[in-house]
Amino acid sequence: MPDTAAPLPDRVLAWLNALRPAPQAVNARERLRVVLGAGLGLLLAGLLSHAAMAPGLPWLVAPLGASAVLIFGVPASPLAQPWAVVGGNTLSALVGIACMQWLPLPPLMVAAVAVALAIAVMFTLRCLHPPGGAAGLLMVLTATHDWHFAFVPVALNSLLLVLAGMAYNTLTGRRYPHAQQAHAPQPQGASVAPPRFGDAELDAVLARYNQVLDVPRDDLADLLHEAELLSYRNRLGGLRCADIMSSPVISVEFGTPLAEAWALLQQHGIKALPVVDRVQRIVGIVTRADFMRAAEAEQREGLAGRLQALLRPSPATHSTKPEVVGQIMSRQVRVASAERAIAELVPLFSDTGHHHIPIVGEQARLVGILTQSDLVKALSHGP
Repeated sequence: MPDTAAPLPDRVLAWLNALRPAPQAVNARERLRVVLGAGLGLLLAGLLSHAAMAPGLPWLVAPLGASAVLIFGVPASPLAQPWAVVGGNTLSALVGIACMQWLPLPPLMVAAVAVALAIAVMFTLRCLHPPGGAAGLLMVLTATHDWHFAFVPVALNSLLLVLAGMAYNTLTGRRYPHAQQAHAPQPQGASVAPPRFGDAELDAVLARYNQVLDVPRDDLADLLHEAELLSYRNRLGGLRCADIMSSPVISVEFGTPLAEAWALLQQHGIKALPVVDRVQRIVGIVTRADFMRAAEAEQREGLAGRLQALLRPSPATHSTKPEVVGQIMSRQVRVASAERAIAELVPLFSDTGHHHIPIVGEQARLVGILTQSDLVKALSHGP
């Protein structure tokens, strides 16, 4: 909002600056790609339309120039997708022709109604396309009454331009059509952290924003996630897991008795113990929560009694209750490389409930553990 306490010249200058368009973060190569694509696409659509139509008939409509800007300049935009282009232009042209035939109004009023109704139709049929408004207006300005004009040349031009856009964008490394893609869950140990927000949160924000966005939803989520990771990297500098992890690590083996593992947790005030084999490779992790879950199976009253029964070794050679760590540990363990950037792990701790991540070095051997406390210290001190 403008500063009402500022001098009038400053307020006028601020208002004028607000009218300036934001700079485009597009390099020269991308601009050349767009320019060549729009030119070639229109040329192809025009030549094929001209060849398909009878002599003397219009073979290229003006709104197609605006459609080319969207298809080749912003191929990811929801306003530039094939149905938006073909449906938006064609339906709007039909609306314009209908208004010319059925509305006994002055031409200026017919033009205004045609554009307004065209927008309403495009909204309803999910084919909002800015040049569609121009297509409806063109029908009024040229006093077009022939229904066929909406299909030839308008629909034909639009279809040919879309096909050219599919070929050109694909060949130049742009996804078109730009269908919405769901985010697959990240596998264990994946190098990219999951986003800090889910679909429900993003949908709620977009609903509150309540405006048409000229960017697809999946791209918006990716951009927000990348900006978040970049922010973490800037704050944490070049810190790696090896720089802040806790080492050496207190660990146990598959056959470690439950009582011994519990005693280690209590003695060192920690919440988890990595489970390793004889060459220090991770085979699982055992946490206080694992002990609590295993204790629930004991037929005793009170948590303390059930836990004592779980930890007490069975005198018999065979037992129906767990006796060693390997019987209660979690086998699915998320680990990270010692060289991995700390910034990539922040969302894991903040959003997915992780309190500790084992760190592995050469040959996937355990070299340390990264805890929430380690991460908080790094964030508080910065790079």
